[in-house]
Amino acid sequence: MERIARCSCGALSVRCEGEPAKVSLCHCFACQRRTGSTHSIAAFFLRENVAIEGEATRFTRPSDRGFDVTFHFCPTCGSSVCWEPDRMPDRIGVAVGAFADPTFPKPTQQVHEECRHLWLSLEI
Repeated sequence: MERIARCSCGALSVRCEGEPAKVSLCHCFACQRRTGSTHSIAAFFLRENVAIEGEATRFTRPSDRGFDVTFHFCPTCGSSVCWEPDRMPDRIGVAVGAFADPTFPKPTQQVHEECRHLWLSLEI
């Protein structure tokens, strides 16, 4: 199976083969700031099954666990499409919303629930 995630303007895309190794919902404050939402949902694919196509602006910051994460943004529309977590060098995280696919597999885990907005109730 092939899935393609795209930025808002379509200039940056990520082509993913196969099923994600993991789908995770993150409540950390850094993800809230990056997405402008209450959380982030990432699909982690094996690096060898991912092709990033188009130009990307990169931004690297430390994660809450101290490992660097490099984010790939579209330089035209600013969408955050994928990221490379140093903690998992064999995987690339892809923003689930960038697939625009309501049949995409749901998250199997939540992380940083201590940062979850109190009114947000999610069952995983």
